[in-house]
Amino acid sequence: MPRFHVSELAEADLDGAFVWYEAQRESLGHAFLDAVEATFARLRRAPEQFPIVERGVRRALVRRFPYAVYYLATSERVDVLACVHVRRHPRRWQSRR
Repeated sequence: MPRFHVSELAEADLDGAFVWYEAQRESLGHAFLDAVEATFARLRRAPEQFPIVERGVRRALVRRFPYAVYYLATSERVDVLACVHVRRHPRRWQSRR
């Protein structure tokens, strides 16, 4: 299984989304983080299962929430670059490569 790393910027994305969802309804932020963790588990098991969207960067959609995880994967390592709302402009994550 490849090493798994979540960048500081991706962590900040997750923190911001958690706060927003938690403000909408108590425990919704936790449900969001659970859905993201499930996506991360899928990445760990088989990172190549998700499509390449730009120059080697892959995208995995988070179930139940309109978020996408953008990451780079090799046989040794998975690097999560961003976790952003699907309606955000792509430049939000593209500059993180």
